[in-house]
Amino acid sequence: MPFGKGNQLIVDANTGLISIKYNGKFIISNASAAFALGDTKYQRSDFKKHAIKTEVVHDKIGTGKVLILTSTKADAPVMIQRFYCYPNKEFVITELEIDGHDLSSNYMAPVITTKADLYTNSQAQSLFVPFDNDTFIRYESKDLNSQPVTSAEVGVVYDNESRKGLILGSLNHDNWKTGVKSKGVKSHINQLEIWGGLNNVTITRDSMAHGSLKGDKILSPKMFIGYFSDWRTGLETYARTGNLVEGRYIKPWTKATPVGWNSWGVIAEHISYDKATAVADFFDKQIPAFRNADGTAYIDLDSFWDNMVKGGIRGDFSKLKEFVNYCKDRNLQPGVYWAPFTDWGFKSTNPDRTAEGSNYKFSEMWTKTDKGFHDLDGGRALDPTHPGTQARIAYVLGKLKDCGFKMIKIDFLGHGAAESTKFYDPKITTGMQAYRVGMETVIKTLDNSMLVYAAISPSLATAKYVNMRRIACDAFHSVKDAEYTLNSVTYGWWQTYLYDYVDADHLIFQKESVGTNKIRLVSGLITGSVILGDDYSKDATWQKQVKEWIQRPELKELIKSGKAFMPVEGGEGGAAAQAFIRKDAKNIYLAVFHYKKEPANIMLIAKRLGLAANRNYQLTEILGDKDISGANNFEVGFNEEGAHLYKITSL
Repeated sequence: MPFGKGNQLIVDANTGLISIKYNGKFIISNASAAFALGDTKYQRSDFKKHAIKTEVVHDKIGTGKVLILTSTKADAPVMIQRFYCYPNKEFVITELEIDGHDLSSNYMAPVITTKADLYTNSQAQSLFVPFDNDTFIRYESKDLNSQPVTSAEVGVVYDNESRKGLILGSLNHDNWKTGVKSKGVKSHINQLEIWGGLNNVTITRDSMAHGSLKGDKILSPKMFIGYFSDWRTGLETYARTGNLVEGRYIKPWTKATPVGWNSWGVIAEHISYDKATAVADFFDKQIPAFRNADGTAYIDLDSFWDNMVKGGIRGDFSKLKEFVNYCKDRNLQPGVYWAPFTDWGFKSTNPDRTAEGSNYKFSEMWTKTDKGFHDLDGGRALDPTHPGTQARIAYVLGKLKDCGFKMIKIDFLGHGAAESTKFYDPKITTGMQAYRVGMETVIKTLDNSMLVYAAISPSLATAKYVNMRRIACDAFHSVKDAEYTLNSVTYGWWQTYLYDYVDADHLIFQKESVGTNKIRLVSGLITGSVILGDDYSKDATWQKQVKEWIQRPELKELIKSGKAFMPVEGGEGGAAAQAFIRKDAKNIYLAVFHYKKEPANIMLIAKRLGLAANRNYQLTEILGDKDISGANNFEVGFNEEGAHLYKITSL
């Protein structure tokens, strides 16, 4: 079956094996499929009868054809695999289905092969993509070799020199956690598998097996398969396709790119009404030009906002309402924080602690695992399907809505995706099903009344529920913090097409050099939304430079699109890239980073930037440093650690 420009999906009617050709070259050869039924595993080769038919399909991706491969044998479920092909799309989508009676499966693999190829002469890389952004986890680019790489939700095998890349990834996340495994030699892949049912404590955080789906019909996730001349545009295509297939549960954000401040970076647990309103005063009086295109900014209270609530969560919220009104009177948007799926007091000696909003005990609401409970980051997971958890969500979020908050940062969401031996709702049997229930409860309760920002959370599955997501774990004031965040931008920037915005976490400048602070600022500017994090309730000498930077008129135009920059090159191992680029309708922006204290000159080649050869370009440094110009290459100099942010124009 043809798809895209000169590509073919080939199905062997005798064996049921599939191959995919791009421009005459076999990229994937003789791929099988498999599933588990209880403890029994079935391969395509176990089925000797195969039937093929095609149908026209009209869906959100477009008009195309679906090839349906049905495999049967006695005393086994019917195995059905669909392949969706579109004439103007350079990818195939597939899903596996098993039909029978009273089935139970926690493993479904639509693609398994021992032969795939990039057709390059260089050493290929296999990219590890984390399931979430917890525990300071990193993306990592590893040499394709005999050591298998298991990635979460999406896997990429690519050649950084030619930029060719093969991408396999899940497109929906309501039921399954997906794994992608690859190994090989140089650019030749001799093991490639994508499956629903990923379980790995270092990746998904689960201490037990993936839950089993049950019923007379069980479907795998829809899987994306694409081979691209540039792995970077391939990942952006994957993200856009996922957005179409999965859709949005929350209303998409139609206002301007968020900018503002969050209290956790420096003030943290010492947040108070006086400090918070003093920060609002700083925004009002000292940085009036640091606003988004709507002319506003967000002042977001993180954890310990309940310092302003007399009598705890069941107490008096009037001081919080005062803070909300204080912000609104200055055309600032008040924000708040909460973690809906965690119990921070689970170590209490009081076994009868009751949750806010109901008479349920916390101990009744804990997510049960085969090792007891799911504890991570100092919090115990709450079962999202439990009525006590849901009543608590309704109660706390109802209080915050009544206060008038316009933004909420929700955190530790991965606790809601933990696998369990038994959820309260018997219809829910996997962690991702529970996550869907929990997130739908949160978003229904908020009812599109606030900008919703996710902090620690599953990377892909959260996209349809929130407006903004932090791209990495916490980042504070050092070069190391910025480089850690930029590792996630290097390999996860494409999530800017899943979310309305991705975010680099609060930008903190105190105690650091000008060069380090410029790295911190530019790391935020190239990610999307821009959130400051210092204690602006008191004056400091370093604020003068920051105030000058963030109020530059050029930044408002750059921030406007809210889209993350693409890496010019992949990094090495877990390192971040040095250069990132974004091409808008009218402007081209380039960011260059130097993470070390010693001087350096970084050479950038016009062709690798996607610029025309033999044409002169001006690179204007929009934060006030030295401009440069050139034709086929550009030399960017640093005396110490630092960053440059350029606007590129053709001369």
